[in-house]
Amino acid sequence: QVQLVESGGGLVQAGGSLRLSCAASGRTFRRYTMGWFRQAPGKEREFVSAINWSGTSTAYSDSVKGRFTISRDNAKDTVDLQMNSLKPEDTAVYYCGASGHTFGSGDYAYEDTYDYWGQGTQVTVSS
Repeated sequence: QVQLVESGGGLVQAGGSLRLSCAASGRTFRRYTMGWFRQAPGKEREFVSAINWSGTSTAYSDSVKGRFTISRDNAKDTVDLQMNSLKPEDTAVYYCGASGHTFGSGDYAYEDTYDYWGQGTQVTVSS
């Protein structure tokens, strides 16, 4: 079992920044590909970003590329999402997930490949 707890959400004005953090406990964190997804009201959960076990490979959705940066610290069992130039359309509940699939498989964007999820943290961007 892996337990994931997100933090760092909040209310920010458009153009502002937030840093989300996901703390993991339980089984060996570094075994997992880690991802961030988000779900806006009335919409399905969508992929935001993912990072491989060592932190050397990352992926982003087109909607956040160039504005968001994912990173991980295997010594601290954390994965962060730095979000800059936030837009109202970034408003959503953000979820951290852990996947046993290797990053190279290319399926990190599919939520059903994730084994564990956090409870989510709300991000609200005002215009």
